[in-house]
Amino acid sequence: MLDALPAHGGRLLLAGEPGLGRTTLLQWAARSFRAGPVLHLGPGPDANAHLTAGQLLDTLRAAAVAAPVLVCADDAHRWDAPARTELARAARLLSTADRVGLLLSVASDRAVGPEFARLPVVHLDPLAPARAAALLDDLTDGVAAPAVREQLLAEAEGNPALLVALVRRLSPAELRGHRPLPGPLADAGVLAEAAGGVPTGPSAHARDLLLTVAAAGEASDGSDADADAGLVRDALRRLRPAPGHGPGLGPDPGLGPDPGAEPLPGQLVLAGDRLRFRSPLVRRTVHATAAADRRRAVHRALADAPDGGGHCLTALLHRSWSLDGPAPAPASADRLAATAADGAVPASHRLRATAYARAAELTADGARRAERYTAAAEQALLAGRPERARPLLAAARDRAAPDAVRGRAELLRGMTELRDGPVGDAHQSLLLAASLLAADDPAEAAAAALAAADAAWAAGDLPACLATLAPEPPLRAEHPSPGSDGPAAARTAAVVHDHRVGMRALLEGRLDRAGAPLGQVVRRSRTGDRPETLLRSAAAALLLGDVDAARSGGARALAAARQLGSDALVPQALEYLAYAELRAGRHPQARTHAEEGLRTALRAGQRNTAAHHRAVLALAASIEEEPDAVARHVAAALDTARRHGLAQAAALAQWAAARADLGRGRPFDAADRLGLLVLPGPGRGHFAVWRLAVPCFVEAAVLAGRDEDARRVLTDFADWAAFGADPQAAAQLARCHALLAPAEHADALYRHALDRHDEAGGDFERARTALLYGKWLRRRRRPREARGRLGTALAGFERCGAGVWAAQARDELRALGAAPRSPGAGAGTPARLGRLTPQQLRIARQVAEGATNREVALTLGVSTRTVDYHLRKVFAALGVRSRLELARMVGQAERAQEAQAAQDARRAGHQEKTGAQP
Repeated sequence: MLDALPAHGGRLLLAGEPGLGRTTLLQWAARSFRAGPVLHLGPGPDANAHLTAGQLLDTLRAAAVAAPVLVCADDAHRWDAPARTELARAARLLSTADRVGLLLSVASDRAVGPEFARLPVVHLDPLAPARAAALLDDLTDGVAAPAVREQLLAEAEGNPALLVALVRRLSPAELRGHRPLPGPLADAGVLAEAAGGVPTGPSAHARDLLLTVAAAGEASDGSDADADAGLVRDALRRLRPAPGHGPGLGPDPGLGPDPGAEPLPGQLVLAGDRLRFRSPLVRRTVHATAAADRRRAVHRALADAPDGGGHCLTALLHRSWSLDGPAPAPASADRLAATAADGAVPASHRLRATAYARAAELTADGARRAERYTAAAEQALLAGRPERARPLLAAARDRAAPDAVRGRAELLRGMTELRDGPVGDAHQSLLLAASLLAADDPAEAAAAALAAADAAWAAGDLPACLATLAPEPPLRAEHPSPGSDGPAAARTAAVVHDHRVGMRALLEGRLDRAGAPLGQVVRRSRTGDRPETLLRSAAAALLLGDVDAARSGGARALAAARQLGSDALVPQALEYLAYAELRAGRHPQARTHAEEGLRTALRAGQRNTAAHHRAVLALAASIEEEPDAVARHVAAALDTARRHGLAQAAALAQWAAARADLGRGRPFDAADRLGLLVLPGPGRGHFAVWRLAVPCFVEAAVLAGRDEDARRVLTDFADWAAFGADPQAAAQLARCHALLAPAEHADALYRHALDRHDEAGGDFERARTALLYGKWLRRRRRPREARGRLGTALAGFERCGAGVWAAQARDELRALGAAPRSPGAGAGTPARLGRLTPQQLRIARQVAEGATNREVALTLGVSTRTVDYHLRKVFAALGVRSRLELARMVGQAERAQEAQAAQDARRAGHQEKTGAQP
């Protein structure tokens, strides 16, 4: 709005819960506006004197005669009803020709007034983890101890005002970790400060309802901390057995409100049979600021309510919170922990984490307490909440705990860092875990060692990877631990053992000895249903080059993780699926999995996994006509890779940037980038990635006149192709030899490469070989044959969406005097869809797949405002009025594109066999 204001006016409503920075954002807008004066509106001292909408508009228009005017009205929800009505009416009547920008802010912890309903609104979200961490570092000058830092970030939940209040509460010694933190860290005073006061209701019934919903949210099984309306109703009846019913809930467990009851408090929203607070901060504040005896009474009522289930985990949690005082309660702690560990009890990982953590608080014995905090951290990780797991692991530190408990905690700490931290630190934590677990749990120790090898692999540290995978004793039949699934545990141990043996053989170059154990991993997992085992299967299949098995294992792991609610494993399953599709040359499918994987990784706080998805997205975009998307994803991947030591993600991102250069006809730039990645020497890229980039380097180097550099890498690449771990490598090797061969041999080598492509499949790589062959034929004045090869290349590129490479094929065909069809004309895309820009088309496709505007913004690395702007353009260009209509149109276009591509491929194949001109 600020950018457009010099030309035309506008209005915008900012909504957000207390503490998210509405006032700060308005102040920033006022400071940033340089085109004219800034006016600040308030309700005025006289509550009975209001300007009408017309008077207000006349005043603002008069102020904007000489220059555009920005008008800010902060906390408009606090104005009285007549003033709000006139302000909102004036905002609606503003014309774009008025050159007046009206920026309003309202709190969203209550329902936004109906007078503002027709205004365009931007909802402020909590800070992303990286931004919250940056703010904390600014507030503390970076002196906060790591464990303190993690706990502050977890408690703040992305709310800037709460983070400021938490830091202000701590002394320098507490901030540096020299003294224990006060407990609870976010106490009533801190929460009330961040929330701008203690929330209350208009009556005693309303206040009890607010506290009951807030208390029920403490044991919620979902991410919204909502509560079952029936449970709340039953608890209120126990809390206030007097005649009548609670506000807005109705006399019975039905869904409709009772017309005779007072309205539901504005802080709450009733959706179906679920009640929740509009603001998480307000919910926490209501619970923390309540009188202790009343809070315990509410929890007791919730535990006694019939809908609480009596013996379920939720009821046990409420019972534990109803206890007097902070003294240990061994019986309650034991029962909570036992119920949380019972897989037959229906509960989410989130709820089990809460139960284990509460059991630890009530446990006196240090070793037992550490064990329960560790179990709570494990459940928090499975729920995709590493920000909650880290403080729990810090609380689990106890040198008096047995090695098995300390080893388990260190394993979880290492896995957390592997997904969202420096992988070198993860490697050391996992090695320590393996050492601590060796005596009591050899199978878990072996799993920790293999995870340490994964960390070294991610870091590109080949010596550390080999040392971690050092030969171990032969696999022995172990007696399963009490309570474990014996056959499943034995199968998991065998998978870990075989994966370790095969991975080491592969890294040592003993390719003949790697196939059998890795193949065993793939086969053993065909009958399993544990996501961790299925992920190992997908990884082993990728090492073997069996992309179909990798896709199958990744898809089954994804389904298993979703079925179990293991949000932490979903991004990794999508990562393996994306890599498998990429290795198979199916770039659109790789992009789809990586886009979803990026969204889930960011939601789960897994920046390392997100960096890998960014690298895949960069590689997918490198064949399309979207250089900005490549640059954006490469920059984001490298940002995390450099800070966390992710050599593999960095190498993939650098390969993507170079391939984009090569596709756009810049071989010198591509050769420079790829030379650092693939040429022998200490700076060579990741050992598992550089071989994949060799064909691109050879092509770029030959075009740049660096034939000797190209020849230097072919010996190693020939060994890699012979192993068979990359289905495209044999055809790519023949293509590389053709590029370097004299004219009398090149023709046969190109034909041999195309034959190998036919065996391996994959449109993109085959089309690249056909393009190079067609160029070679054209330069040797064999136009008839060149047209056939170039036509085949064009059809292949269009079928896999490789727009930038298709442009090369068209240029070559034009040089032959042919008239290739324009982009999209033969792809079956409806005319209206063809009007979209590449960025608009990507947004349209993602929205059609069900992504929200915020998820699209996260995937593309742009602001939600940018997505909103492009989506409005998409709707206008296509003439659709809803996301459903858009999804239908995009689906029809893609089906038409697939049909046309199949027809093109048949025509191109006929031309190639008969020599007919396209």
